[in-house]
Amino acid sequence: MSFTLKYKSINEKREIPNENYTIKDLLDELELSAQTMVSKQNGELVIEDTVINDNDEIQLVQIIYGG
Repeated sequence: MSFTLKYKSINEKREIPNENYTIKDLLDELELSAQTMVSKQNGELVIEDTVINDNDEIQLVQIIYGG
């Protein structure tokens, strides 16, 4: 089982390591903070507890903010 990860210049197929693999697990693996990222699963905004399924497309977008 695998999914497609899109983040900045990354566009790659990745294996799903276990059946309850979530967006949070992916962010932890990539050493990214959920507080600074927006996650999309197949084009829909999702929360970090969302489970990644076979053939999903996961897009991670960095939030830009400042004062």
